[in-house]
Amino acid sequence: MAKRSAPEVNAGSMADIAFLLLIFFLVTTTIEKDSGINRKLPPIEETDPPIIKQKNIFTVLINKHDQLLVEDEPMEIKDLRKAAVEFLDNNGDGTCDFCKGARDPKSSDNPDKAIISLKNDRQTSYGAYISVQNELVAAYNELRNRRALEVGPSKGFPNMNYQEMNKLHDDVRWTGNKTKLGDLIDQIKLEIPQKLSEVVE
Repeated sequence: MAKRSAPEVNAGSMADIAFLLLIFFLVTTTIEKDSGINRKLPPIEETDPPIIKQKNIFTVLINKHDQLLVEDEPMEIKDLRKAAVEFLDNNGDGTCDFCKGARDPKSSDNPDKAIISLKNDRQTSYGAYISVQNELVAAYNELRNRRALEVGPSKGFPNMNYQEMNKLHDDVRWTGNKTKLGDLIDQIKLEIPQKLSEVVE
């Protein structure tokens, strides 16, 4: 009596199918790029730097243990934004007509002269550095948002903060007056310039 052969699956085309699937996933998968931190460095000045009064410098230090020292005093990161806003908005010399600060003569003269100096240790963690950066940038944005809500209505852009103005200006679908909006954004940047100095120790 003859033995019957067991049925076999033809696997000859499996390699082709696997290769086609590999090609498919390579073509359709998108790989995210780490864009890093978006910072525009100031141009190199050939003239001597201006003399800056110490009261116009807001010193923020992060040590290697990720502890925060602001103006030589320990501070929690949750309080950093408020302290930075108070410093930038102080208006110590009374020249800022839109500032609402305490006008402390020992603090910054006005937003144009105020500089935030961020110093961190080489062993500071990346997470702590980014958190502090975010709070300091948020302080500038808070003041710019407030200013945008003040000047926007007279320029034809009511109820829009600074960040919304930037989004609208960058929107390619918007058909409004981009020049007028761009001029308003530049005005706010000029009134509240982001002067953030960074040093690694």
